[in-house]
Amino acid sequence: MCVIDSLLPKVKANLVLEHNEDDDLLKGYIRAAVSYAESYQHVSEGWYLENPMPPTTEQAVIMLSSHFYESRDGSTAGFFGDSVQAGQQVWNTVNMLLRLDRKWGM
Repeated sequence: MCVIDSLLPKVKANLVLEHNEDDDLLKGYIRAAVSYAESYQHVSEGWYLENPMPPTTEQAVIMLSSHFYESRDGSTAGFFGDSVQAGQQVWNTVNMLLRLDRKWGM
């Protein structure tokens, strides 16, 4: 199973989303979040298509995908709050989780 497909139900659960109408949209956000994780962690593009994703990275991807979905209207924080600081806190948390699995020597 593709990493995108395996993460879709987890992202939907995080969003408490039960319908399927936005699945393609969510898959795009998951792809973007996985790409961000790979770039941030200094691994090659497509790394998580061939290698297991650590739990902390998976949580960061779930959070970031959810943030993209909830903020798609241009708001700053979406589900996470109604302030600029809340939106920034999402990014701070995602980056901290990704740092835990970063490949420093690569």
